[in-house]
Parts: sequence; structure tokens; C-alpha cells
Amino acid sequence: MQLVMKYFKGSIFLSLIGGACAFGIGHYYSGTVSGGFSALFLATVLSVLEISLSFDNAVVNAIVLKKMTPLWQHRFLTWGIAIAVFGMRLVFPLALVGVMAHINPIDALVLAATKPAEYAQIMLSAHVSIASYGGAFLLMVALKYFFEQEKEVHWISIIEKPITKLGMMASVEIAITLIMLYVFSLYQKEHEQMTFLVSGVWGLVTYVAVDGIGAFLKSPDETEQLDLNKASMGMFLYLEVLDASFSFDGVVGAFAVTNNLFTIMIGLGVGAMFVRSLTIMLVDKGTLSEYRFLEHGAFYAIGALALIMFAGTIQHIPEVFTGLIGAALIALSLMSSIRWNKKNPEHK
Repeated sequence: MQLVMKYFKGSIFLSLIGGACAFGIGHYYSGTVSGGFSALFLATVLSVLEISLSFDNAVVNAIVLKKMTPLWQHRFLTWGIAIAVFGMRLVFPLALVGVMAHINPIDALVLAATKPAEYAQIMLSAHVSIASYGGAFLLMVALKYFFEQEKEVHWISIIEKPITKLGMMASVEIAITLIMLYVFSLYQKEHEQMTFLVSGVWGLVTYVAVDGIGAFLKSPDETEQLDLNKASMGMFLYLEVLDASFSFDGVVGAFAVTNNLFTIMIGLGVGAMFVRSLTIMLVDKGTLSEYRFLEHGAFYAIGALALIMFAGTIQHIPEVFTGLIGAALIALSLMSSIRWNKKNPEHK
């Protein structure tokens, strides 16, 4: 119980406030107590879905976060949560609907408040471009990890060892991502094929740009401490784009649960806060060092999520299924790590 309160106290407090707000929103729109409880239930469902879909995100966040300076760690856990909750769960949907409907963000907010069904329809119409963009970015993240030539620890050796050797080919992950984009574009509706391809290419370009900025900030001409601060800034940028890519599909998929933007923001925001708390716990407890295959499971889950985002543009895939795939991969990697620790106690 002490462990839970140490790391999740803020998240629990936010969930209580969020629950009260969700109830108020439901009561306002329906005029009934049952409507308030219905909105509270939907917000809770969205929070659970967000946590299940983002557990692998928490693991990757922890991998990067432990390399950052305390200053940038704090900024990620403060600025980052503000960007995650308000930026991606409120500003992003409003901006997207504004672009799609050719209206300003204020009018989009009014539309969300007064005509939620119409707002949700506009939001869902952008699913192909959002899924392609986010899927391409996440696929690059996963492939970059498995193609890393210096990677010595392998979870599924029969797959990972040959893949590591392929990493000797320059930009092989870019080639594979482009091939996947082309293949999935063939199954899109004719008028959406170019949208899928262009959005995916921009997702790939975003990854290359963020990765390049991170490499640039590791300037060897500066002092070691300044290098670390600059590198941490690059990692911060990488994590923010990664978080955004994870949240893209979740934000759009949430409209299948409810068309009320404010309930969605509360539910997904509370879930994002719990993911941040989980990230802190993973870093502080040294969980990634203790369980050597855990990060492998996270990157497999990211790769699976990327492919599911692509496939979801062709056939609807329930968010519950997506969450279960990620959770299963994480659980399997954790069990493998525990078995390895038992067989190799001297390495614990």
C-alpha cells in the first residue's frame, strides 16, 4: 500500500477530481443522476483502456528517462503531463477538427460542446491519416531498436539475431517502413490511398527529424555536463513525439466509446497520469535492469501496435484487442525475465 501511495498518490487524487468532473458533465448534458454515473463509467473505461494501451509506452519512457538529467526528468514529468493531458487530449482534437471542418479552434470547441455527434463524425473522418502517421513513427521506433547492431541481449534469439545482422544495412528500417506503407495503401479506398501514403511518409520524416535532432544535440565539442543536458533535451523531444504517436489512435478510438470530447479528455488524461506514475516507479525501482527482457516485450508491443494501426484503417480492430496484445507481450517478456533470473542467479 505504501508503494502505491508513493508513486500513484497524485494519479489517484487526479482520478477523484476527474471522476467528479465526468459525473458533472454527464449530469449537465442529460439532466439526470443516471446520466452522470454513465459519464463517470465511460471515463473510467477510457482510463483503463489508456493504461492497457500505454503500458509499453511507460516502459520505453523509463528506458529513455533514466538516461536524462534530473532537470529534464522533472520537466518531462511536469511539462510532459500537461502536454499529454491538455495538448493531445484537448488541443489536438480541436485543432484537427478545425482543419478538417475549416473552422477555428474556438468554433471547434463550441461544436464539441453543442453538437458532439457531428464533432465525433469529423474527428473519425481523419482516422486514416492519423493512423498512418502514428503507425509509421512507431514502426520506426520498434525497428530501430531491433536493428541496433550493438544490441547484445536477445529475448527471442531466432528472430532477433538475424534482424540485428540486417542492421548493418544502412537505413534498412526506413526501407521496411516504406514497403509496409505501400502494401497497406493498396488496401485503402481509392480516394484514401494517397492520404495514407503521404501521412505515413510524414510520420517517417518526423522520426528521422527527431532522431537527427537528438544526435545533433550530443555535440562532442561541448563540456560533458552540457552534452548531457543537450542530449536530455533531445530525449525529451523524442518522448513527447512518441507519446503523441501512442495517443493518436487512442484519441480517435475513444470516440467509439463516447462522442463527448470532455469525457474523453478526462478519461484519457487520468490514464495518461497513471502511465506517468508507472514510468517513475519503473525508473526508481530499477525494474528494467532487474528484468532483462522487459524492454524487448515493450518494443515488440510497439511494433504490434504500429501494424494494428495500419490494419485498423482497413478493418476496425477493437481497442480492447489492441490493449490485450500489448499486455500479453509485456507479460511474456516479464515471465521470461523471471525464469532467466532463476537460472542465472549470479547475474541478478
